[in-house]
This record gives sequence, structure tokens and C-alpha cells, in this order.
Amino acid sequence: MENPTKQDLLKEVIEHIDIKKLSISPLIDSYRKMSFSARDLARAADIYNMMLGDEKCSVWLTLAGSTSAAGCMQAYVDMVKNNMVDCIVATGASIIDMDFFEALGFKHYKGDQFIDDGLLRSLYIDRIYDTFINEEELQNCDKTIGDIADSLKPGPYSSREFIWEMGKWLTEHSVKKDSLIQACYEHNVPIFCPAFSDSSAGFGLVVHQTKNPDAHVSIDSVKDFRELTQIKMNTSDSGLLMVGGGVPKNFAQDTVVCAEILGVEAPVHKYAIQLTVADVRDGACSSSTLKEASSWGKVSTVHEQMVFAEATLSLPLIAAYGYEKGLWKNRSKREFAKLFNKA
Repeated sequence: MENPTKQDLLKEVIEHIDIKKLSISPLIDSYRKMSFSARDLARAADIYNMMLGDEKCSVWLTLAGSTSAAGCMQAYVDMVKNNMVDCIVATGASIIDMDFFEALGFKHYKGDQFIDDGLLRSLYIDRIYDTFINEEELQNCDKTIGDIADSLKPGPYSSREFIWEMGKWLTEHSVKKDSLIQACYEHNVPIFCPAFSDSSAGFGLVVHQTKNPDAHVSIDSVKDFRELTQIKMNTSDSGLLMVGGGVPKNFAQDTVVCAEILGVEAPVHKYAIQLTVADVRDGACSSSTLKEASSWGKVSTVHEQMVFAEATLSLPLIAAYGYEKGLWKNRSKREFAKLFNKA
């Protein structure tokens, strides 16, 4: 298309996959008999089912990357609403720039990774690989975060506390009534964003603090760590379903070590799955393979699985398989948010 307008480019809306409508068991059963990533993915689906069927196990979802913008957000919402997730640790972008953004009524759009990015900049369109976002709408999201901060009592908040206030705000103001933040608020599932300011939240909070230099809201990441460790110390066993890696993955894993430092013997994470395309050879792999993490005393190697596959392909299959098998129907609700919200 020659000389496209903003309206031309922001036309086809990204639709989020509905795991409740998929019939996945025959595919996973076939994968289990294959090799390479297919068998890895089937084993990961089995391990996730083990988490859901283990009455002593809490399930932790960690989110990094942009799957929320790319069509997986409804899968995460359905996992929360159907008691398949007890706690979420995420990047600020996953929760604010993607979920809260859509809760305000805005959309992500199908785009093109080969387009002229200079053209996009001139039209105020942001690109996530082949997905487009209206920058003007994103700045509206920034402003709304600042407005919420303006309404709160000044002082330090954990990201969980601030996101809880966002969930409360969304019950009265959201356009999309099925956001992850609101679902977590309604089902007492805490969300932690240890790098909260690395998102639209950061811009909104900078404006808020600039307007209120002497009495303002701030985010206490140490309090985040303490609260998440408190959750680990209040559950006998735990399982990690990690989409990507980075800060959310390491933050969740480190709670075992933190509990030990506090003098509490908390067992290593009993189950662990990581969905990633990161390379292991440079010592990174978004903060190490799961086997490597076991040397740090973070996870068990009995029920762990690395799946080297892009998460928009692998996560819906694992989540849909868990939903279809139905073990979530008999799980006890953890409602970890009640550990902190006593009122």
C-alpha cells in the first residue's frame, strides 16, 4: 500500500485465542509419541496437569515478552477465572501496556514487520514485531495510571498493591470487562511486576511524582520481593509455568532462597515449565535453564521441562489441554491476595 494512512494501518484487530473452545487432547496425545519439541511440549502439558491435580501445589504464572498483545491475553484471563493460576509475576508491559491498555477500550492491530518504521513514527504508531499500537492511545494509558496514583494516599506501594488498586478502579471504569487485572482482583489472585516502571506505568508515575514532589506514590520493589516470598512460605508446594524468562522468572524462583535467608525452610519449586526461544550457550537463556536453576536451590529437576518454542504457539496448547482435562474443577482456591488484604 502506497502512502498508507493511520486509519489504513490500524484496521485489523488482534483477536485473543479462546482456550475453552479448543479440543487439544488428541494433538497432545500424538505429540507425546513423537520427538523433539513436540514431545517436550506434551511433557510440559502433563507437568502442568500434575500441578493442577496436586492439592498441595500452588500454580505460579510468570509472563515476559509480548504474548499478551499477540493474542494470548484471554487465555491468561480464563486460567485465572477457572482456578488454574494462583499467582502472577509479570513484566510491566504485559500488565499495563497490553492488558490495562485493552481494558480501557483500546486494541492491538495486525501489522507488518517489514514496514518502514520511519513511516510508523510519523503516524504515531508503535510496532511490536508484526503488531501495531496507537501511540496516542498508549499515552492515554500512561495518563490514566497517573490519575489513579493521584487518587491514592501518598507513600510506598508494592506493585501488587498498586495493581490491586487498578483492579478496583477497573470495576467501575473499564470498557472491556474481561481484563486480566480485573479478573485477578475479583478472584483474589495477586499480580507482581518487579520492574513495574519499565512500562506505561513508569511514565504515568513520573508525571504523578513531578506534580506531587513532596507527597506522592512510589513503588517499593523490595516489598514486592518480601510479599512474594511470603506467598512461597504460605504454600507447601509450588509449580511454575513460565512464559519467557527474564525478571519475572528469576523473581519467582528466588523466593525459595529468600525464604531460606529469612530462616524458613521452604521447599524448592516442585514443578517447573519454561517456554522460551532463548539460547543457552551465552549463559543467559532468560536467566538459565531449569536444570541450572536447581544448582541454586530454586527448582526440582524431577518434574521440569524446557520447551524451546515460541510462546504464542506453545502456551495456548498447554493451557487448553489443562482446561480440557478439567482437574482445575476440584482445586481448592488459594486466594493469596487475602494474605495482604485483611480488610
